Amino acid sequence: MLRRDQPVRWSSRPIAYAVTQDLLTGVDCRLPAAGSGTRCVGTVRSHAALTGGRVLQGSAHVAVARSEHNRRLPWSHYLSRPGVVETIGTERLPEVVAGFSGSPQQSGSLDLGSIGTRVMNTVQDSPQFDGRLPFRMARTTLRWIVAPTDLRLPDTATVQFTVDGEVRRILVLRLDLDLAEEALEQVVALCEDLALHDWLLTALEQLIERSQIGSGPPVQVVERLKPAIDQLLHLWMPAARIHPELMELWQSLERRPGFTRQWRAGVDRVRDQLTANTIALLSSARLESLRP
Repeated sequence: MLRRDQPVRWSSRPIAYAVTQDLLTGVDCRLPAAGSGTRCVGTVRSHAALTGGRVLQGSAHVAVARSEHNRRLPWSHYLSRPGVVETIGTERLPEVVAGFSGSPQQSGSLDLGSIGTRVMNTVQDSPQFDGRLPFRMARTTLRWIVAPTDLRLPDTATVQFTVDGEVRRILVLRLDLDLAEEALEQVVALCEDLALHDWLLTALEQLIERSQIGSGPPVQVVERLKPAIDQLLHLWMPAARIHPELMELWQSLERRPGFTRQWRAGVDRVRDQLTANTIALLSSARLESLRP
């Protein structure tokens, strides 16, 4: 637990899932944007989620709003609007979107990734965990931005998903909706689900690569694939917690880049190796039994 005043939320269907209470982090910095950036003041929401007792995620998000007063106000004002930062000065929203989706971000600007990482580290340092890892895998980061549909951007697609290197992903959504608190929570759930399944796919691909299929002894190949079999394959349940109104967004990601197609291709390779190894072992055992 990150806070003792609120319980951890959890569910067991369709898969074990637990999410901590939201924490608020006060920020007074610049927004990532072209040029010098615009000052923003407010609070960031963050929490940690654990899926299947195996995959830990840190999540941090914020809504950007224009300040009605255009000046710094007492903290009591910002605490009354949790998860919102107000801009001071004149910001150009296309530049803000470009700044958040750019890589790397400007030094000294709002860094939601660091806040999410701190939440993850806090959970991992808990004495309730034994610290043993079934396998080691790099963390991946999904940076997501929701922009209104009437905002002029270079790309007018509703969903833009970009793989930026080995560990960074960027998602830009163009939605025609009023991001009230409930709607924002639905979008956050969608992005967290995407980040989870992108990491599962990335981890499966790396474990398959490490197994040295085709170049190593079959028994050793299967042994290297065991972490995928024991820890990952049962966790693939895309869109299990997505609000029905946002299903079209996930379906667009299934069309391109096609997460589930890639996942099934990887799972088939793992199962083919298990089948081939089983046949080889049975054939070897039969030959041994036929020897005089």
